[in-house]
Amino acid sequence: MPNPTALMIVGALLFAIGVVGFLTRRNMIVMFLSTEVMFQGVLMNLVGMGLLHGNIQGQGLGIFVLVIAAVEAGLGLAIVVMLYRRRGTLDAENWRSLRG
Repeated sequence: MPNPTALMIVGALLFAIGVVGFLTRRNMIVMFLSTEVMFQGVLMNLVGMGLLHGNIQGQGLGIFVLVIAAVEAGLGLAIVVMLYRRRGTLDAENWRSLRG
């Protein structure tokens, strides 16, 4: 049985890496991948908390987070492909002109 504290530490590190990747990169694909890493960090923390408290609610909520991450990845990729076809670049700075 894995150590819940170790799972939560790894989850916090994954979340921190995702936040740094999202805030420092300008490429939209890397930004979406960073949000996926943040989701995985949250998932590991949910599983660790479930193990720590001895119930299955953390794993159940973790499955829900996985479904949300899959939907977000599909929609995000579709939006990135559509905007890439329109602008020809993945640089987030060039997309600021799309604001109303």
